Amino acid sequence: MVQKFEFQELDLKGAYLIKPFYATDERGGLIKDYNTDLFRANGIDYDLKEVFYTLSKRGVIRALHFQLVKQQPKLVRCISGHVYDVIADLRPDSPTYGKWRGFHLTGENTNTLLIPKYFGHGYLVVEDSIVSYKCAEGFYGEGDSGIMYNDVDIAIDWPMELIGGEENLIISEKDKALMSFQDYKKQMEIDYVANDGINP
Repeated sequence: MVQKFEFQELDLKGAYLIKPFYATDERGGLIKDYNTDLFRANGIDYDLKEVFYTLSKRGVIRALHFQLVKQQPKLVRCISGHVYDVIADLRPDSPTYGKWRGFHLTGENTNTLLIPKYFGHGYLVVEDSIVSYKCAEGFYGEGDSGIMYNDVDIAIDWPMELIGGEENLIISEKDKALMSFQDYKKQMEIDYVANDGINP
């Protein structure tokens, strides 16, 4: 069985749901989730600078992360397990500013998300998981930030029932102290327009 790359641009413009190349035979399989030439042929100019992986237990939530400076576009895939992955458009001049979309990423479905700069990203771990990040910018600790997973304005509908309820949530002290969307708007809107102009 051979599954070729498929690229689907989402309604949050610039974000893509991607089916990677996937070939299987009697030995097992091969997955290729990034190729510079194929991405460019599909209108995506993406320079890979950093690769890392997260290992997470069921019930962990990592959200909604981004870098305030040195924006870090990401190509994200769940290698094993199951996560409910969420992206949020944080571009002040975007018609979908403040909107979010959620996707079930699993080791079996191989779905991959391409998340542009000025997007928030996070996920709820439904099963113990390994998630791969292929980033177009390196990690920059001084700019590391995010918005609370339960922000009332973005209002993400996390499927807490899949982990047996919110009481089973595992969240870091750092993520408990993230900003609100209103705080983000105050901090970023002027800088965003000044640094990147319209439709970066």
